[in-house]
Amino acid sequence: MGDDDYVYDEDSGEWLPAEELAAKRAAEGMVEVRDAVGNLLADGDQVTLIKDLEVKGAGQTLKQGTVIKSIRLTGDPQEIDCRYPGIKGLVLRAEFVRKR
Repeated sequence: MGDDDYVYDEDSGEWLPAEELAAKRAAEGMVEVRDAVGNLLADGDQVTLIKDLEVKGAGQTLKQGTVIKSIRLTGDPQEIDCRYPGIKGLVLRAEFVRKR
């Protein structure tokens, strides 16, 4: 490993390996998304609805207990992007789901 593999971190005042500093900066930009009971959610998780939700524009209601597979985080701590048959662009509030 050469000297050019280290970069100066102005926040800590230390010289760090370039990969470590890149990972640290990526982690700082991540938003924690938690479900209704406080479980940490991540991309690809499965969630269950904890109450009936009317889907605006789709003319249907998702019932309590409905399983949503493979969620995606949006960068907003309260919203998750989902796919459900018959509904395009479904975005749910994290407060209405529980991680499976």
